[in-house]
Amino acid sequence: MGIPVMIRQATLVDVERIVEVHTQARSAYYIAGGLSADDLADPAQTQQRHDGWARAIDSPDRVVKCATLDGKIVGILSMGRPNSPTKDARTVGQLHQIHVMPSHWGNGIAVRLHTSFVDYLTEASLTTGLLEVWERNARAQSFYGKLGWKPDGDHRPGPNGSNYISLRLAAPAAR
Repeated sequence: MGIPVMIRQATLVDVERIVEVHTQARSAYYIAGGLSADDLADPAQTQQRHDGWARAIDSPDRVVKCATLDGKIVGILSMGRPNSPTKDARTVGQLHQIHVMPSHWGNGIAVRLHTSFVDYLTEASLTTGLLEVWERNARAQSFYGKLGWKPDGDHRPGPNGSNYISLRLAAPAAR
């Protein structure tokens, strides 16, 4: 990747731009998966995303990072403790979200954010990464598959009669 992307810790000042990145990326992959733009246009969901990102940034159980290009946030990452209380937080870290502005897809920004997640696993001595991906998001499934993620058989209901599927990654030190 030839573009100078910087990865940094997110702050509450970043929340509006984070929500913009999340909203645009989410809209692109949901529409590609068959949902209509009208299904995604609920202003209450935008407010929920705002509140959720602010909580994540303030949470001691989450790490939120931004990928910036020329000082503008173009990608985001949220990682931390597993969502499920049945997963052992002493060995498992969860990649909660990676989103990149669709206009910047294919430039290696998501790979850089993913590398931050793998570094997080290594630094925290965690052996396993977990994430969920919408089963209709073929682009994300291909991306994570190329990085070594494998379906683990778990799933939960998602939008429009489809599921979110769980993927697992063996941390580099565990391989």
